[in-house]
Amino acid sequence: MNDTQEHNRQRLRDLFASQKLAVLSTYDQGQAYASLVGFVVTDDLKFLLFATDQRTRKYRNVMRNTHIALLIDNRSDLDTDFQGTTAVTVTGVAAEVPSSEREKWLPRYLEKHPHLAEFVNASSCVLIRVNVEWYYIVNHFQNVVALPMI
Repeated sequence: MNDTQEHNRQRLRDLFASQKLAVLSTYDQGQAYASLVGFVVTDDLKFLLFATDQRTRKYRNVMRNTHIALLIDNRSDLDTDFQGTTAVTVTGVAAEVPSSEREKWLPRYLEKHPHLAEFVNASSCVLIRVNVEWYYIVNHFQNVVALPMI
């Protein structure tokens, strides 16, 4: 890995550490759907996790079409955000974490989102693990860097 790649990976880690929410984009039956999710990313950046109830549209959409995208950014809703915001689109393939692996992934999620403990421990809640394929980092309005994970 060269210095530029490591620099971009560190930029991602810093952004992800500072943000708790992502916009999840799913697709089903000819219609895109967006929703907010609490997320966490593994240190190697290869996996992203979020939790959802099995009764939600996002869960149904992910189960029907596993290719998803997430948007994570550090905007503050100011005019200066057009130049100063870093936004990352994450693309990958999502799957429900099997119950046999839940205890492996749950502590990592709860470390970032302890306030969601009751939610994630509900019987209808599942963890979704995204196998990240690409990160698209955008800053200074039009500067785009594509970082593959595949």
